[in-house]
Amino acid sequence: MNKQWMRITVPVLALALVLSACGGNKAATEPDSAPKAETAGSTGLTSVQDGLVKASDLSKNPETAKKRTNTFISGTQTPEGIFNPYFYQNGWDGNVTSVLFASLVTKDETGKPIPELAEKWETSPDQLTYTFKLKPNLKFSDGSPLTAEDVAFTLTLLHDPAYDGRVDIAQANIKGGKAYKEKTADSVAGIKVVDPQTIQIVTEKVSTLTLPLIGGEVLSKAYYGKDYKQGNLDYIKTLHDKPLGAGPYKFDKFVKGQEVRFVANPNYYAGKPAVENFIFKITNNETNLQYLKVGETDFDRFTANRDNYDQLKAIGFANINTFTATSYVYLDFNSGGKLLKDKRVRQALYYGLDRQKFTDILYQGFGEVANVPVSPASWAYTKDVTPYPFDPQKAKQLLDEAGWKVGADGIREKDGQKLKLQYLGRKGYNIDDVLIPLAKENFKDIGIAVEAEILDFNALLAKRKKGDFDIASFTSTNFSDPYDGVKSFHSKYNVSGYSNPAIDKLIDQGTETLDTNKRIPIYHDLYKQLKDDPPVLLLSYLKILSAHNARIEGINPDPVSILNRSIPKLKIQ
Repeated sequence: MNKQWMRITVPVLALALVLSACGGNKAATEPDSAPKAETAGSTGLTSVQDGLVKASDLSKNPETAKKRTNTFISGTQTPEGIFNPYFYQNGWDGNVTSVLFASLVTKDETGKPIPELAEKWETSPDQLTYTFKLKPNLKFSDGSPLTAEDVAFTLTLLHDPAYDGRVDIAQANIKGGKAYKEKTADSVAGIKVVDPQTIQIVTEKVSTLTLPLIGGEVLSKAYYGKDYKQGNLDYIKTLHDKPLGAGPYKFDKFVKGQEVRFVANPNYYAGKPAVENFIFKITNNETNLQYLKVGETDFDRFTANRDNYDQLKAIGFANINTFTATSYVYLDFNSGGKLLKDKRVRQALYYGLDRQKFTDILYQGFGEVANVPVSPASWAYTKDVTPYPFDPQKAKQLLDEAGWKVGADGIREKDGQKLKLQYLGRKGYNIDDVLIPLAKENFKDIGIAVEAEILDFNALLAKRKKGDFDIASFTSTNFSDPYDGVKSFHSKYNVSGYSNPAIDKLIDQGTETLDTNKRIPIYHDLYKQLKDDPPVLLLSYLKILSAHNARIEGINPDPVSILNRSIPKLKIQ
């Protein structure tokens, strides 16, 4: 599974302050190691390119950090405590599982699949059969052996009739998987343990989704499969807060709202990590910079903008990494609701919102307006889709055509109903601090009212699932494949009422060949059709800004894994 590092924080920004602070090309005067800048955006802000800025003054390193010689502390946000890679719903729980569990197959910094627990794998000429050879002498963190039986158990569990987690193993098309799910078979026919080090998976359909699905994290059959019976996962769910994996660290304890603690795994396949203790400390946009500054944390992510960048540089002892994210910021539409069912209204919202201003205010040259649901860093990205300009007159025209007429109070109405949008925002997600006032102002100009409600993340998700909203703000996770950026638009997976058979067909076609050159035109066609019938309002592509105490060696963040790949290699000077 592709494990994502979900750290998003945004400071509250005042428009006048931001625009005055970011008017000059400051990055052009930085040393050679600094990210370069080029002019971009409607306000003349500078667009900062990817790069590393090394610490300028290690003597500023606080005593609190220097005394911590065998413990690494990373900031994160609010895990819930479901520490199983196949059951968590909260992405911060996913950060925790990435430390505890290891996969058959992982991905390099470009998103290319590479072996992890697997020594190698082979694919049959018809691309339907996968044979994995495990690395020798693999063990779970408790010292028990990790074999092909554990892989088979994991894949069988995902086909269980009672499995209700986040992974749709049906997309792997394993032979006999459907029969097991429907309880017409007592095993999955396409899963074959050849010997303790070898497992063979037979599929019925070629798909780009198969390898990442069957090459995911491995669960211990002895631990999680104790007394396992088809159709009953009650026992497994009791272990969510007592995880056992084969990753670089072992679980120690979780103090909700405060921290998650780990200790180095002596049985890790790549060798016990040099740093004995690892801690996820709960931080937020009001505390993360201060914690790093005083030495309470060693690593964190920050919203990539000039304010944060300059403050991090001023710390002196921090190494700063800036790189293009594989994610995007967006507003989800309730396409199944009465107000946004007509695609002309959704198109009008695109024309009616000044997305360039939003991007400039929030990211100050560290972002750009998003026009297709894939990052510019992806091979599937294209500029051939004509972007929506900021055009309030066009927005008004579309709303008129859709039958929404301006009322006496300036708000449009139709069939006795006002065009008043319920906006769901998130506590601690200060993208909304910029977006809500801008959306209210822009949309009022075209005759649309906005009422905002700020919730904690889980409450927001619950309201969206019930359809109790019109628009809701999100940042996607980091994607290593373009399918990940459009999957939620498929009617099979969409939770916001969006359904378009032509879109479904193209999304499916994009996964039905392993040839990247054949996938490219499919995605480009898909993006054009999504522009015409938009399921979301794309806002910005962004850069990832991370910083770490320079006394820590081995941190090389990248767009795919952020910190994950570095964790086993960390050393403290």
